Amino acid sequence: MKKADLGVALYLLAAVIFFIVPIPSILLDVMLAINISIAMIVLFNALFVQEVLDMSFFPTLLLFTTIFRISLNVSSTRLILTTGEPGAVVETFGGFVGGGDLVIGAIVFIVLILIQFIVINKGSERVSEVTARFTLDAMPGKQMAIDADLNTGAITEKEARQRREKIQQESSFFGSMDGATKYVKGDATAGLIITLINVIGGTITGYMNQGLEIGEALARYGVLTIGDGLVSQIPSLLISLATGILVTKASKEADFGTVLVSQLFGIPKVLYIVGATVSFLGIVTPLPWYIFLTLGAIFLVTGRMIANNAGIAAIEEEATEEETAAEEIRRPENVTSLLQVDPIELEFGYGIIPLADVNQGGDLLDRVVMIRRQVALELGTVVPIIRLRDNIQLNPNQYIIKIKGVKEAEGEILFDHYMAMNPGYVEEEITGIPTFEPSFHLPAIWITEGQRERAESLGYTVVDPPSIIATHLTEVIRQNLAELLTRQDVSNLIGNMKENNSALIEELTPKLLGIGEIQKVLQNLLGEGISIRDLLTIFETLADHASTTRDTDVLTEYVRQSLKRAISSKYFPANETTSVVTLDPKVEQEIMGSVKQTEQGAYLTLDPDKTKAIMASVETEVAKLENIGKSPIIITSPIVRMYFKKLTEDYFKDLIVVSYNEVESNVELQSVGMVTE
Repeated sequence: MKKADLGVALYLLAAVIFFIVPIPSILLDVMLAINISIAMIVLFNALFVQEVLDMSFFPTLLLFTTIFRISLNVSSTRLILTTGEPGAVVETFGGFVGGGDLVIGAIVFIVLILIQFIVINKGSERVSEVTARFTLDAMPGKQMAIDADLNTGAITEKEARQRREKIQQESSFFGSMDGATKYVKGDATAGLIITLINVIGGTITGYMNQGLEIGEALARYGVLTIGDGLVSQIPSLLISLATGILVTKASKEADFGTVLVSQLFGIPKVLYIVGATVSFLGIVTPLPWYIFLTLGAIFLVTGRMIANNAGIAAIEEEATEEETAAEEIRRPENVTSLLQVDPIELEFGYGIIPLADVNQGGDLLDRVVMIRRQVALELGTVVPIIRLRDNIQLNPNQYIIKIKGVKEAEGEILFDHYMAMNPGYVEEEITGIPTFEPSFHLPAIWITEGQRERAESLGYTVVDPPSIIATHLTEVIRQNLAELLTRQDVSNLIGNMKENNSALIEELTPKLLGIGEIQKVLQNLLGEGISIRDLLTIFETLADHASTTRDTDVLTEYVRQSLKRAISSKYFPANETTSVVTLDPKVEQEIMGSVKQTEQGAYLTLDPDKTKAIMASVETEVAKLENIGKSPIIITSPIVRMYFKKLTEDYFKDLIVVSYNEVESNVELQSVGMVTE
């Protein structure tokens, strides 16, 4: 056991023993001295600690000191009633503080009790209650502020985690303090009751057992009782004061004494006024002039000294700033920080800043957080931190989206306007500024706030500027998510899966596949918009087939077939016949005949003329589906699917290629054409 643990255990054990076992007066004197010392240590720690969380165990400490103090009170009561000699400490407090007079001692004791009950305990209890309530209410706002700083790159993930932990600790601390102040209040009440019992019991004991007169017994035991009450109530008062100081500290990261003095005596003008007023009172009133004039002079001189020091400090600060600026100019530029490339960046002109500024009512930061959440739920992977930056080089209403430092997309909005889009069935046109929706390049119109209700009543889809940017950003992320998935991300996904499926992970990696190979399979899936959220099925399939092949393209096909339920629900609605295009078996044979296997993987050696003819046929057949408002889906045999997808991906970005093995048996398909040569 550590020495500190042993000390705390002995401290609590002593309190329990003192309740049961009588102790000699000399030991009681030692314990009372220790109790007063601990109370002073607690008080000055609360006064000078820089952060309240540096005394996070204060509520527990309150309980410990309270039980120890009450146990000493019980022991002193036992000695007073049995022997009439509770020790030198109690007798000294009763005689010295009260001057040996029962009435004076009683009045001092009552005043002390009133101060503790009415002023300190009541105030500390109320402040603790209000602080706990406000701290709890402020938690959501603080959490959102942390998320906003994290999204803008102002803080790192580690710093955000530390801030969140600190918020939780503060909430727990002030909640505990709200309850802990009840210990202090109850301790003061118990001390008052014990004091009354001592007076009555001591007087009866002195009269009946020791043959003292009523007056003598009351004087003798009254002084001892007051001494006992003072020696317990003074440490209790110090602990109560420490509680009040700790919960009312406004400065959480500064030296309390320095801040207090600087705030109280930091304005020379105030000291001049006070010094002149005090001096005036000493001259024109019967008050002691030598006291008031001296005090007034001290205030005036102090104000002058503070004014001089403030001027010197301002000059020194200005010189320091100039020296620092010169040093920065002379220092060789540290380019290390410039080498890092953010995965995703959203840069915008100054006209869009209000959309991202929380103080101006902007919610773009919150929407960015929701984008990451939405993509995680939809595709099963974590989107990297999205950096939001203003760029004065852009047009005021322009924004650009960068992927790994390279511009991927851009758009332009009108800040005080809405974008209205015709879903295809609106006949009546509305006046506005013609434009194109940036995500899907659909024709749209910018309209004003006053036109919004009318446009919605006519059937237009009306979107506000933050939604336009958020939608565009989401689509860019979806299109590039495969590229954004890093080995570290895959390692984190594997680590999360290992918690509940350790046997599967131990079999799969690194024995069968490395992290890079698993990453390639997941990237293949994300590249075609397939969710990787069902990692258990994906990893099970990889473990089943990795022993026979390590070709990531082939493994991807096996995984897709295992995910056929998800693929079918994504592309083929239930209880509905889906129109598709099929692939001519002759074309499939041509493609498979042109596949060449190498150590780096398989590639096609198809004749350019045949490729051109196939692409022309694909364009014709896909147009049939688009003309009837259907998604362009081509069904192929399993062995051909990945090669045909590679063949067409450079020509048709949104073409969906699915194999027969990826379609559920209950799905109804209708072929509207066939791709031929």
